[in-house]
Amino acid sequence: MRLTNFTNYALRMLQYAAIRGDEISRVPDIAAIHRASVHHMIKVASLLGREGYLETIRGRSGGVRLAKPAHEITVGEVVRITEAPLELAECFNPETNTCPLIGACNLSRTWHRALEAFLDVLDNVTIADIASNRGELLSRLNLSE
Repeated sequence: MRLTNFTNYALRMLQYAAIRGDEISRVPDIAAIHRASVHHMIKVASLLGREGYLETIRGRSGGVRLAKPAHEITVGEVVRITEAPLELAECFNPETNTCPLIGACNLSRTWHRALEAFLDVLDNVTIADIASNRGELLSRLNLSE
């Protein structure tokens, strides 16, 4: 399984906002740090804002910051939002499935259990957890505390 760049950037943006605290972060700066397209990062910020994870501030001094505490945001919920629908195989979607084994296939059941286990791990990791080594992250990003 491979997550999209969109999901990776969403988690990176939330991590960055968490290490910056109440400070407003500019989306172009976050894009530059992660060598991502500003346009792509604007889409990420827009989704995270609509979903209530980021406060988006417009204007000359605008940018983003966390809309709720980092310890209240799990990696699992962000992955579910950015990767929706999570379909590991065609049999995950009954509307488009062409496999004649649906409902009788142990492989399909295994895929479902694996996805549940994967998300269970991610549900136990928060944005606060992935930003807990703040000093080291800031140092790697060449930013001061």
